Amino acid sequence: MLRKKKIVVAITGASGSVYAKVLLDKLQLLQDQIEEVGIVMSDNAKDVWQFELNNQSFADYDFKFYQKNDFMAPFASGSAKFDTMIVVPCSMGTLARIAQGVSSDLTTRAADVILKERRKLILVTRETPLSLIHIQNMQLATQAGAIVCPASPSFYSLPQSFEELAATVIDRVLDMAGFEQQTFRWGE
Repeated sequence: MLRKKKIVVAITGASGSVYAKVLLDKLQLLQDQIEEVGIVMSDNAKDVWQFELNNQSFADYDFKFYQKNDFMAPFASGSAKFDTMIVVPCSMGTLARIAQGVSSDLTTRAADVILKERRKLILVTRETPLSLIHIQNMQLATQAGAIVCPASPSFYSLPQSFEELAATVIDRVLDMAGFEQQTFRWGE
């Protein structure tokens, strides 16, 4: 039997709200593997979600939401023992603050905690093209222990919708986070 996981999800204002939505949908389906999910969204994330998905359905999920400056959130401390943090989509500004250790809000503080505790930090970056500064920040974050997982969907599963396409990235993220799930596997 797998130990249940404690997960932090941070949603930033980068384009790609569909990735966050698909992740939250899938986490709901994996409740038997989850002890707790804590979510923090930036103000821009809420605006982008509304613009891209034409709704505010992020408020409908049965997970605990925390304000962006709530440093009393459990995952703002390593003693809460959250296993994994997923930043999806991860803006280049958030990546930069994480890579440089600037803990200016709950997202960057939680990422700092995850890294210092040597736990899993997955950054689902959303930007193109990349500047040298972006690449250097990805390198720094990787050297600190983060996993940079660009939101680059695959097509060999022949996705039929935006959500199915986004799921090709999110299923990889969930694999990296250690979840057992049914998904397309190459060669199966």
